[in-house]
Amino acid sequence: MQKIIKQKVVLKATPQEVYEMLMDSKKHSAFTGEPAKISGKVGGKFTAYSGYAEGKNLELVEGKKIVQEWRASDWEEGAYSKVTFTLKKSKSGTELTFTQSGVPQDQYKSIGTGWKDFYWTKMKEYIANKAK
Repeated sequence: MQKIIKQKVVLKATPQEVYEMLMDSKKHSAFTGEPAKISGKVGGKFTAYSGYAEGKNLELVEGKKIVQEWRASDWEEGAYSKVTFTLKKSKSGTELTFTQSGVPQDQYKSIGTGWKDFYWTKMKEYIANKAK
């Protein structure tokens, strides 16, 4: 059985800055502290966290939306989920709405926690440190 993860986070950066943090290899590596290689094209592939996460871009709308086919290296061979990052300008920066569908049930809790710990928290720290 597969599950869906839905999360919302507000980041003190513009939608374009948040988009670039997720889609620019150097900026992604800077906030995660791990190597990332990300294509900026639809159909292009990406890897993040030293290859732990991989997939390809399905839809890219600059500064607004990212849709990717996504998998973790410890998932069953050929198992992919679909992640969607929607970016909306808010009073305090950007409201990021995240959805991941097709998450294996046994991975649901750890993947959900992982996005909070390894993405949203680290993005907030990176933004705060840049503002200093």
